[in-house]
Amino acid sequence: MILVTGGTGFVGSAVLARLAEDGVTPVRAAVRSAGSHIPPGIDKIVVGALAHNTDWRAALTGVSALVHCAARVHAMDDSAANPLEEFRRVNVQGMLALAEQAAAAGVRRFVFVSFIKVNGEMTAADKPFTADDAPAPVDAYGVSKMEAEQGLRALASRSGMQVVIVRPPLVYGKGVKANFAALMHWLARGTLPLGAIHNRRSLVALDNLVDLIVTCVRHPQAVGQTFLVSDGQDPSTTELLQRMGRPARLIPVPAACLTFGASLLGKRAVAQRLCGSLQVDIDKTRRLLGWIPPLTPDQGLQKAAKGTVRETCV
Repeated sequence: MILVTGGTGFVGSAVLARLAEDGVTPVRAAVRSAGSHIPPGIDKIVVGALAHNTDWRAALTGVSALVHCAARVHAMDDSAANPLEEFRRVNVQGMLALAEQAAAAGVRRFVFVSFIKVNGEMTAADKPFTADDAPAPVDAYGVSKMEAEQGLRALASRSGMQVVIVRPPLVYGKGVKANFAALMHWLARGTLPLGAIHNRRSLVALDNLVDLIVTCVRHPQAVGQTFLVSDGQDPSTTELLQRMGRPARLIPVPAACLTFGASLLGKRAVAQRLCGSLQVDIDKTRRLLGWIPPLTPDQGLQKAAKGTVRETCV
């Protein structure tokens, strides 16, 4: 039995769909409420919120592998009075309570979907993050993911449960929200001053991330490892937008001017994400697992555009 948490989320729902498509059985989805929709043929169990006192015993019965996608996610406009404590409450305390119960229930493998913010926020051009770099999170979300990873590794060492950690960068695909959806919306509706950005950004198509997660559930060389994942190419923001099919709507404004103007408007962080570099090195992932991204970036963007632009513009 494979248990997937966060089964109604962006990544979790895609993992369930992939397992159903592959004919993997049995599969169980842990969800917050009885009204949650999951693919046909998937067992559903309601566990409520991800908290330190959540009882996972029923969900863990008969489970041999667990894919943990549930989390309190990062948001640019987080309104919590103490964001770090809120992230820790769910992403650290809630997750580790689940992991402890999983180990006690005899779960053999725990695949944890972390995030590249554990490595840091930005990279110098052509100096990508690697899976074995020392963690250097900057914001509360990244700190919570780092602490969750540390807790999992400690649990693995004393319990024998096999832990695998996957750190994706920005994930895009059909139904994506947040920053990527906003970019696609802006490009569809108007002209952007992003025609002269020469950074390097690693991204990962949802299908590519899910393929790696499923690989990590099964592969013997994944045990005890941390893997970075991407599409295998690092386009600039300008190249990314051009691949979306609207190059005529990009005005070549220098990145320094954009950053300065955004700072005056209190949007410096947004400009840094658009103009700065964040590259990941997936050589370890390729080498240990023999993994190759099944979708090219162009294929991934085409799939994302078919669902996202339609949903954004209605």
